[in-house]
Amino acid sequence: MERQIFRGLRSLGQNIYISLLLKLLLIAALYTVCRIAYYLFNASLFPAINAGAFLLILAGGLKFDISAILYTNALYIASQIIPFKFRHHPLYQKVTSGIFYVVNGLALVANIADIAYYPFTLKRTTFTVFSQFSGEQNRLRLLSRFLFDYWYLLLLLIILVMAMVWLYQRIGKHKVTFRNPVAYYLSSLLMIPVVAGLFIAGARGGFRHSTRPITLSNAGEYVENPAEQNIVLNTPFALLRTIKTKSLKKEQFFSQQQLDSLYNPLKAPDSSAAPFVKKNVVVILLESFSREYLGGFNRDLEGGKYKGYTPFLDSLMERSLVFTNAYANGRKSIEGLPSVLASIPGIQEPFVLSDYSYNRINSFGNLLSAEGYHTSFFHGAPNGSMGFSSFVKMAGIKNYYGMTEYDNDDDFDGMWGIWDEPFMQFWAQNLNRFKQPFFSALFSVSSHHPFKIPEKYEGRFPEGTLPVHRGVGYTDFSLKQFFKTASRMSWYRNTLFVITADHSSVAWHEEYKTSLGAYAVPIMIYDPSGDLKGRNDQPVQQADILPSVLNYLHFKKPYFAFGNDMIRYSDNHPVIHFTDGLYQIIMGDFVLMFDGEKSVEMYNYRSDRLLSRNIINTGDPMQNKLEMHVKAFIQQYNAHMIDNTLTVNHNSSLKIHNP
Repeated sequence: MERQIFRGLRSLGQNIYISLLLKLLLIAALYTVCRIAYYLFNASLFPAINAGAFLLILAGGLKFDISAILYTNALYIASQIIPFKFRHHPLYQKVTSGIFYVVNGLALVANIADIAYYPFTLKRTTFTVFSQFSGEQNRLRLLSRFLFDYWYLLLLLIILVMAMVWLYQRIGKHKVTFRNPVAYYLSSLLMIPVVAGLFIAGARGGFRHSTRPITLSNAGEYVENPAEQNIVLNTPFALLRTIKTKSLKKEQFFSQQQLDSLYNPLKAPDSSAAPFVKKNVVVILLESFSREYLGGFNRDLEGGKYKGYTPFLDSLMERSLVFTNAYANGRKSIEGLPSVLASIPGIQEPFVLSDYSYNRINSFGNLLSAEGYHTSFFHGAPNGSMGFSSFVKMAGIKNYYGMTEYDNDDDFDGMWGIWDEPFMQFWAQNLNRFKQPFFSALFSVSSHHPFKIPEKYEGRFPEGTLPVHRGVGYTDFSLKQFFKTASRMSWYRNTLFVITADHSSVAWHEEYKTSLGAYAVPIMIYDPSGDLKGRNDQPVQQADILPSVLNYLHFKKPYFAFGNDMIRYSDNHPVIHFTDGLYQIIMGDFVLMFDGEKSVEMYNYRSDRLLSRNIINTGDPMQNKLEMHVKAFIQQYNAHMIDNTLTVNHNSSLKIHNP
């Protein structure tokens, strides 16, 4: 039987492309062995995993293994598909085999070493390990001690490397498939785009154009507990995906007492206040909706004549609590989602792409689920687009509805997903079926480049001065239709609606082309019961939405949020961005840019809307106040990210303040 198997491998291996595939599958099998060993040696740290969950982890891990194997073996793959006959020569194959052994041997070393390293770090090793140990003078002594203490892992590594070499050699030697030179070179050339296409899809984690290349946070799709993502991942993948990652470092600007008095992300609501109100909570994130596009937010623009492109939202503003000086915490969709749903701004890089993306977090999902809420997230794009489904699951939102669940490709826009109007109707009908109270968030898609609208609406919405304006008009119309449908449903008047954007977009007016205007988005809260109305012109941010809603509902339990309550506004209310290598903090009438050590720019943005007069170091007392608060934010943010203490349960020894 064994001889028949290897005879079959030799026969298949005579085709160079099948031989290449078999060798890559061999490495994938060894990665799976490493994953099983990773779990078995650390099983006590993953107590909640059962057989079914582990099988899902193994299946999900293949996506990350394929990506890592393709990246690390790119040179070997290229060496096998070049369209020349010398690739079959024994000497050429001996050299390329050596490359294969070295590259994949090092990958196995990384995977096996992490088995021992995990109990100390509680995460996969990332590229920051090289800077972490760069200053060690006794690296050889540490290595020898490691090998002595973990001799059994060294033995496992040796066995795996020997198995790799032995099985590689069993696959057999490939031959020239076509004797006719024309047929040989033509077939070889045709295979290059085929292999390249498969390589790109495998390395990215999918074929769809709307799917971002998979990263660490995508492992969340296959687990219930964030810590279990480490089993799904493999170490070569974690190293590769964090090469450009800027690791945070702990800062000590203030003592802990000073720090907490300036800025504290640990919130302790007043448990003696009014009872918790179980209103439904609906959050609407509008794709690429700059604050500039809404006439109601810009009553003074163009001498008071500016109308904007959102007549419905402008009308809804009259019945809502409107924050006319609101900002996103980032410039990408993947930064907007954590900021709004979990009060986690992206600093230096998006949270979901960072080394800390599988930290435990608080969010609307897990906080309200614990209070009996049904939780859901709707996004009309193909499931998995932009990694949203991964983050949503790790945020504790139980139900995800995408293009798959919509199940009608007739309404596909041909690029990003289902048109906003029909998808929002689908959302409304599902909300009507959910048990109350519920939390639900929707992320729109239609106001995205290339800014198409359904053919039946051609000519209906103003073209405006930018291509995005027509799409904004269509999404605004879609919202009008959604609210018309929702207003006839029984749950409507017991629902709190929060409307914002994921980020700003291209601007027409000069006021929105500054480093401040580039983050300007709408934020408004609509309560059909009429309890919330008015306009607030103080600076607020996406990260403030979570604590504001929870406090409005009289949520009783402590929680973690980098934002603050914007309904019960305090003068010490910072808005933070990270832009062009600088921290940008807004408080009151001023915005200050801080490079991590010193302040470099400051403006009174009320009187200087184009930020043309830098007043840094002119003696204004607000400079010191802003510097103190941005330093406090940096110290808190970095420490909590590094220590994985983004939930109250893991901060029990720290002082909590009332938001």
